[in-house]
Parts: sequence; structure tokens; C-alpha cells
Amino acid sequence: MNIFRIVIGLLSTALLVSAAPTHLVDEAPVSIQKLGDGTWLVDFGKVAFGNVRLISGEDQNVKVHFGEAMKDGRIDRKPPGTVRYKSTDVLLKANESTTVAPAKDGRNTRVNHRSNPPAILTPAEWGVILPFRWLEIEGWTGELQPEQVIRQSAFSRDWNDAAADFECSDDMLNRIWDLCKYSIKATTFAGVYVDGDRERIPYEADAYLNQLSHYYTDSDIQVARDTVDHLLNYPTWPSEWPPHMVFMVYADWMHTGDTEWMGARYEALKSTTLADRKGNDGLVATTPGQIKKGDIVDWPIAERDGYVFTARNTVVNAFHLRAIERMAMMADALGRKNEAEQFRKDYQASLQAFQKTFFNPDTGLYVDGVETDHSSLHANLFPLAFGLVPDEHKDNIAEWLAGRGMQCSVYAAQYLMEALFENGRAAAALELMTAGNDRSWRHMVESGTTITWEAWDQKYKPNQDWNHAWGAAPANLLPRYLLGVEAQQPGWATVRIRPNPGTLSFARGKVPTPRGPVSIHWKNAEHFRMEVELPEGLAARVELPAFGKSTSLFREGARVRAARVDGRFVLDLTGGGRTVLEVR
Repeated sequence: MNIFRIVIGLLSTALLVSAAPTHLVDEAPVSIQKLGDGTWLVDFGKVAFGNVRLISGEDQNVKVHFGEAMKDGRIDRKPPGTVRYKSTDVLLKANESTTVAPAKDGRNTRVNHRSNPPAILTPAEWGVILPFRWLEIEGWTGELQPEQVIRQSAFSRDWNDAAADFECSDDMLNRIWDLCKYSIKATTFAGVYVDGDRERIPYEADAYLNQLSHYYTDSDIQVARDTVDHLLNYPTWPSEWPPHMVFMVYADWMHTGDTEWMGARYEALKSTTLADRKGNDGLVATTPGQIKKGDIVDWPIAERDGYVFTARNTVVNAFHLRAIERMAMMADALGRKNEAEQFRKDYQASLQAFQKTFFNPDTGLYVDGVETDHSSLHANLFPLAFGLVPDEHKDNIAEWLAGRGMQCSVYAAQYLMEALFENGRAAAALELMTAGNDRSWRHMVESGTTITWEAWDQKYKPNQDWNHAWGAAPANLLPRYLLGVEAQQPGWATVRIRPNPGTLSFARGKVPTPRGPVSIHWKNAEHFRMEVELPEGLAARVELPAFGKSTSLFREGARVRAARVDGRFVLDLTGGGRTVLEVR
């Protein structure tokens, strides 16, 4: 173990006993009703991780039920999977405030189990917390007033509800945004990104998706950084998860521009690229043991679209290529020119082997691996999302993916959506988000959940959590691709603004950046009109859609010279402030 890992180990140990920078927030109920049997039903409107504080006017014994799910107008006391239900008996003393919580769950509070990473602990002074929306209180005498029942909900101390917003002409997309934004807020309760309540353990892929959406919904960077440091000391088991550590550190650099923080973790990242599994053919190899448990492709198993596992796995190799490409960029930024050059050479050699081995010229698709002609959704979505597909084949693969639909999990959907949005299939991506089936974010919204699920539906993962932020990808996808706001250089030195209106008539929103918020409001009618407000000193590359017979770009009503590239007018803006652009 090198000195860096020792330091990271100390940091991670500290995280086990402290959930800073989180805190408990008092929340009042949105409704209280007395049921026919005398039980009081309390609704807090949304699920949050916390417990409850009760204040009684007299001594009394009550039984308190906590629940995430409802059934026939009551808390579901036998919910499916790991959907939460707990109860506890408590003696309330007159005019005293009593914190009420059930007994702790051993699985998500253990720190010494050997076969898995330790659970992340919340501060002991909080008492037990769990995710719940509803309470049922039995035995309460007299009327139950709102001021007598307060939920103590755990959130990031630095969370700012006003940091980001989004609205468009499609009400379902608005509801999806609200669900996903709140999901990111609610799952900051542990101070690092955890995989919901079942384990309360960080996983690399889960954490990266959390990080992307956290950046687009709040200004905090510390939760992501603490998660990186924890995972460098406590890695998990899937093959494709370690390269996500490269993605996380790269994302921090792009967001903050901080090369010092990145440089302190750079050496540790070298062991996460899967290069130790590379054979003489330039490809990452897979053993029978790694096929059995290691190469994950997607999770749960039934979400793999019939993927055929072989000794050379297309998805695993795609992750390796993406990781070393990112490592080359970071090495350059750190002044490690020789290492950057070596990463680039390795990338080019492995990319050539990747194309030769996995691309099927007869179908224009990638196969799952060597010695199989099966082409799964995953063998194609990851290469397209990671920029591995030659230009002449991108359109065919994008069209094929759009036609296949959501044949993947909520995790892989992040990358599927990126592949579609980045390759001219914004309308198809939005259709998949709002599809009227059980494999869409619309399905989550219409289910009534207030935090995104671990899977599309209970039937796809019977033990799923109902409080899992890797299902909240639209929190980053909608501002990145509908508003079109994305960092183009580290630290947001330059922002790309490339809206994808599709069939929408308008969209507006605010994206937090370290330099200040970027505000966008576009209308898509006879002409495309966009109002953009940039922080001072932030430069922007604007790429506006040139629909139909559009011939010119106007700024503040005056025609401006702008290049027309791939169906878009391209204009560079500098100086910050408010600007109105219109395509006519």
C-alpha cells in the first residue's frame, strides 16, 4: 500500500464515523388525518431519510409506524423487496420532545463485515434514520397537531434548492425533472453517495451517475470528492466499476479546473483502468471467473439484453478505452507529457484492435465479444457513448439503438441517453424517457414515488430500493441536452450551449457552475429564439439549430456572421451578461 492509499484510508475511516457535511432539517407534515380505528396518518409529502420528533401534552404510550409505501389507504406493512417499513413503541413524557425511530438495521450500519465494504454511518447523535414518507401513530390521545410531529430529515448541509431549475413545454418532463432533482437531494443524507438504504455502501458506477446529476442540481463538490476518496480505499467487485473512478476524477477536473486535487489522486487511478488485464492483442481479457462474477455489463442480470460473454468482452474493453483516453487528458494537464503520450499510444493500439475484433461490417454493429455474432444493445450503446465509433458508422448505430428501445437498466440508460442525444436522436431519447410503459421515468413518476428507484419496476429487481439516485439520470440529461449546457473546458472556462428542442415549444432553466449560474430560455416556434445569461468572464460556444429554410442568425435583432456546421449556427460569445439570439 503506497502513502496515497494510506492517506485515503484515513480519510475513509473518518467518513465511517461522521456524515459531515450533512445535517438534520425540521420538516412539517403536509397532511394529518384520523383514521376510523383512531390511528393518525401523517403524510410528509415526499420520502426523506430521517426520524421523527413527537411532542405530547401528556404522558402516553404510542406505537409509531414508518413507511415508504401505501396500500389501500394505509402504510404497507408488508412491502415488496427492501421497500422500507418499520415500527416502534415509545413512551412520551408530557411536554417533552422525544426523538422516535425504529431499531437500527444491521445490514446498513455494520462496519466490520469482511466480505463487503463497510456501511457508511450517520452521526450517532442523530439516532437511527430510515427513508419514509408516512407515519401511522397508534394510541395518541387527543388531537394531533402539526407542531407536535416533526420529521428530522437528513440532507447535505450545503444543499441549495434554488441553485438549479428546469421547465419546458412537456409537463411530464417537468415532473421527471422534479423527481430526479429531489432524488439527488434526498440521497445526500450520508455525506457520500451510497446505493440507497439496503446497504448504504458507495459503488463506483452509482457514484459517478450521482456526481453528474449533483453538479447539475446544486453547487456542492465535496460529496463527490469524499466519495472518490472512500472508493479508492474500498473498491467494489464489478469489472467496469473501477474505470468509473477515472470518470469521477475527470468530471471533478472538468467542473472545477482543480489540477491539484486531481494530481493527488492521479497515481491511484492508474490501477483502475483495467490495463492489468490487457493481453498481447491489445484487448482486455476475461477469465471464466470474471465471466461468472466480474464483467457486469448491466445490472440486474436480466437487463443485459441477452449479452453473450466471451474471453474478450466488448463492453469491458469500451470502458478500458474510455478510461485511458481520460487518463491521457489528465496526464497532459498535470504536465506528465511522457505518460500522456503513452496513454495515447495505448489508446490508439487498443482502439484499432477493438474495431477489428468487435465490429461486424455485415450488420454495421458491434458484437458482444469474440466468437459470437450476437449484437446486444450494450455492445453498441457504450462504444457510441464513449466516442469509439468511426463517423461513418455512428448514424446507423444510433438509429438501431433508438429502434431497440430501453432494453437496459436505469444505470445503462444514462449512457444510452448520452449516445442518442450526442448523435442526433434527441427526439428518440425524449420518447424513451416519457414512454407509456414500465421501462421509463414516466412510469416512476406515475407510480407516485418521490425518489427514483433502483430498477424500472419491482418485477425487474424484486429486492430493489425505492431510494436510489442512479435512477435519477434526467437530472443531468435534461439541462445538458435540452437546455444544452455543458462545460467544454476544465473549470467551465468555456461552456457549450447546444439546445436540442425536438418537438418542444420552449424550455428554460438555470445551471449552477463554479463561475456562477448559466440561465437559458429558448422558444421554438416559427423561429428559434434563445435568451442566454452568462456569468462574467465565462465564454460560450453557442450552437443553435438551423431549421427548415433558416438562413441567418441575429443577436439583439442585428444579423451576425456565424458558421453553419451540421445543421447548426455556431457563434462564440464572450464577456458574460444577457444576450438574445434568434435563428430566422
